[in-house]
Amino acid sequence: MHVLDSSAFINDYTTDQSIATIPMVREELEDEAGYRFDALEGSGMQIHVPDPATIERVERAARETGDLEELSRTDIRLLATSFELDATLVTDDYAMQNVAEKLDISVDVIAQDGIDERRDWKFQCQGCGRVFDEHRDRCQICGSDLERKRP
Repeated sequence: MHVLDSSAFINDYTTDQSIATIPMVREELEDEAGYRFDALEGSGMQIHVPDPATIERVERAARETGDLEELSRTDIRLLATSFELDATLVTDDYAMQNVAEKLDISVDVIAQDGIDERRDWKFQCQGCGRVFDEHRDRCQICGSDLERKRP
């Protein structure tokens, strides 16, 4: 089974596998991509709503990799759906691919190259230069902004 992100509908992704997605994806689509969603739903695409406990598990994994702030509510729920259905996630989103790797979710990419390696991001203070494992709005030491830093 494949779980489709918005980019799958936008780029007219096709597969012989059974497909699923979440209701929130439809809200992101316009014009032809929205019509594709409606047509696939009408022809048997599974619409799945993930369990809150699975959503929390995905959020924990995203926090650990440093990608939580990069993911939308829709992204998190797509990851949770892929996890619950033991399905392949179809997306071009690098942050989603990184968290999927952490959760052992297989990924198919559409129009982009996939990630080469999983990263656990760090966050560096723009004032004092200290590095933190978790994202915060401001540095606990000097109050300056934090910026995501490649590990």
